[in-house]
Amino acid sequence: MTTDIEIYGRGALPPRLDSRLAAQFTLRCDPGQIPPEAWLAQHGDRVRGLANASFTPLTAELMDRLPKLEIISGLGVGYDMIDVAAAKARGILVTHTPDVLNADVANYALLLLLAASRDLLRQDAYVRSGRWATEGRAPLTTTVEGRTIGIVGLGRIGRTLARKLEIFGGPILYHGRRAQPDMAYEFCPDLTEMAHRSSALILCLPGGSDTDKLISAKVLDALGPDGILVNVARGSVVDQPALIAALAEGRLGRAALDVFEDEPEVPQALRDSDRVILSPHSASATLETRQAMFDLTADNLIAYFRDGAALTPVPECREMR
Repeated sequence: MTTDIEIYGRGALPPRLDSRLAAQFTLRCDPGQIPPEAWLAQHGDRVRGLANASFTPLTAELMDRLPKLEIISGLGVGYDMIDVAAAKARGILVTHTPDVLNADVANYALLLLLAASRDLLRQDAYVRSGRWATEGRAPLTTTVEGRTIGIVGLGRIGRTLARKLEIFGGPILYHGRRAQPDMAYEFCPDLTEMAHRSSALILCLPGGSDTDKLISAKVLDALGPDGILVNVARGSVVDQPALIAALAEGRLGRAALDVFEDEPEVPQALRDSDRVILSPHSASATLETRQAMFDLTADNLIAYFRDGAALTPVPECREMR
């Protein structure tokens, strides 16, 4: 690979990704101390590829400042922060890192579900505080054995999760844009009705305008005072103020959240609630999975400039492959 090709490293590139790209290309990262305007004026007109590790929007306006840009390689399976329509209109291919994180994200969703149902954090606090010795056994919790679980979004991660949930022996329902005839689980076109039937809802759907605030107050009320909401998707898919109110008023039992509306900011009401388990967007954060994600982000750029075809374009860009 020629180092004459200039790549824009947007955001804080992990060291493994940085070193792989630097070995193959001329890597131009935008240091925080340089204002974006100055950086773009210096390098923007030579950039042909972009490795995106930023959680800030990648807009049409930024693409216009990169007139030779051919490919955006996104670090992560979600790409709602990239204006894909604008990229396609400019002939820019967008890629992401699917599949390599399915198992760990599904495992984390399962971990959050079990931790919420068994009230793990309060059990831990009960022991640490000395209350077990002074007050006796902690209050009883609930089981997921035989319970109905609803999955919102039966894509790669949702399917992996559904197979893992089978071990509990309860019905598995799913809601999405369409029924999937190859799956044995029950499709529920009405999300509110599915929530009413479920002991827990697990969110595995993509972010973006189509799913914004899909989990509304109505859905939360249907899930009910004994229900559990688990979110390993995007914070935008939940009406966060409605969630806070439902928890505070006892209309929802518990929530286990790995993602939030305005990360890394988390509302004080959620941080103060003993009905919520909080996690810092860590569902895919194992050494093994993140290494695979870093490598696929680099491999998409390498394959594109070596062979003319990226490995994992986003669905909207598959015909551009």
